Amino acid sequence: MSTQDRDRWNARYREGAYATRQHPSDILTEWAPRVMAATRARTPPAVPRALDVACGAGRNALWLAAAGFAVDAVDIADAGLALARRRAAELGLDIDWMTCDLDAGLPAARAGYDLIVVIRYLNRDLLRALPGRLTPGGYLVCEVHLETDRSVVGPATSAFRVAPGELATLLPGLDVEALDEGIVTDPDGRSAALARLVGRRPQA
Repeated sequence: MSTQDRDRWNARYREGAYATRQHPSDILTEWAPRVMAATRARTPPAVPRALDVACGAGRNALWLAAAGFAVDAVDIADAGLALARRRAAELGLDIDWMTCDLDAGLPAARAGYDLIVVIRYLNRDLLRALPGRLTPGGYLVCEVHLETDRSVVGPATSAFRVAPGELATLLPGLDVEALDEGIVTDPDGRSAALARLVGRRPQA
């Protein structure tokens, strides 16, 4: 990501653009309990590890930590991460926050996750690499903007939206547990065109 892009995102967070968006994604709240149950069923039981990619101000990472996950969260915007750290401290939650230029990929140590979450962030090369960061049996929950002619929130350019049917092709090696595309209404009442996929890495 260019310095200009980083500065633009930092400015958005400093201006309070996402201050009221603190609800977790509904696809995450639907599927995370299944991941938790699967890890608790192991012998011995384990605390599930989760990675929130492009976490922004941390709304999904905070929810995961409160639900009992050991959470790592990465983003390019220092200002967003500062907000996230402050909220985590207020809530007494321990999350590993990391500034990372995702255009350069994830550090090698960020691997072995039971759950990886990517919400409304499209980086095709990164998505292709994420299945390899899961543990066998681990889940990936992905929600990205979809191309549409409708008036919706999100990127104005198709470069940051997937074409219909594209998302599944970007996540090789996963067993697809759920996939849908269409218009949804966000909690703030605005419409969004989304492609959403839940995939599971096959057991070894």
